[in-house]
Amino acid sequence: MSISVLRTADAWWVSLPGGARRVDTVAATTADLIADRGAVESAVSGSGDLVDPSTLALVSPVTAPCRVIAQMTNYVSHVKDSGMDPDTVPLTFFRKSSGSISGPYDDVVKPAHVDLLDYEVEIGLVFGRTVAVGTHIDEDTLAESVAGLVVTNDVSARDVQLPKTQFYEAKSYPTFTPVGPALVLLEPGEWEKFATLTLQLRVNGVTRQNSTVADMIYKPLQTLRELNRFQRVDPGDLLLTGTPGGTALTAPPKPVEIIGALLPPHVKWKAFFRRQASNPKYLRDGDIVEATVRSGDGIIDLGTQKTMVRHA
Repeated sequence: MSISVLRTADAWWVSLPGGARRVDTVAATTADLIADRGAVESAVSGSGDLVDPSTLALVSPVTAPCRVIAQMTNYVSHVKDSGMDPDTVPLTFFRKSSGSISGPYDDVVKPAHVDLLDYEVEIGLVFGRTVAVGTHIDEDTLAESVAGLVVTNDVSARDVQLPKTQFYEAKSYPTFTPVGPALVLLEPGEWEKFATLTLQLRVNGVTRQNSTVADMIYKPLQTLRELNRFQRVDPGDLLLTGTPGGTALTAPPKPVEIIGALLPPHVKWKAFFRRQASNPKYLRDGDIVEATVRSGDGIIDLGTQKTMVRHA
């Protein structure tokens, strides 16, 4: 059965039906904790004191520095929202700075120069072993390589991302990758549960995103095979697997898009941002964002992160 691991600034914990129990480990990083699986299992079966998890000041269960790799446009619904064809969209990646990782209840801080702040709930794969470039990847390799799963929010500054036609800066500001609350370590045979996961994101209690993994275009096996052609991953590295439709950003109607393509870039972007400024879905100061991922039967539950948007 999967094990839900929590982290505070000074300790690791396992989440149990009766509360949270501290893990007896000196692990300082996620990679160290994954390697000390025996200590984690001992905490699950032990008899030490249990504490109320709500009393713990949880931080991200994925520690930095690490590699943070993300897939682009990997859900049919999001691809359609973006004005593209799901049948032809390629499997592509981008990187985020691990300095963007923050805790599951930390504020998301919008930089002063950013106006169009967007959200993207995603399932994060946390690697438990090194996968060198050129490794043969099959279902068994995938299950052995991915130690666990986390819920993440790929926060995005759209008014930085779009004119610069790049993702790294727009998605790498501090607090732009909330992670957790739990790192759910999978047991052998549990990987097939991935196909039953549902992603949900709410803003101020209103559902914005709600989709199952069935909407995913490139599943993790195909993704890892493609990534493995050029990128090594190591224990503790994080792979974000894409977001479903429902983000604030959507493609303009086709006639508007055609006209915009004829305009000089500075004119096109000025008009685009003027329209986007009236879009109420972009995150505002004080908004509460909740992101949840769990399986249909509730056996795998990555928990719910709850963050507040704050203007710098």
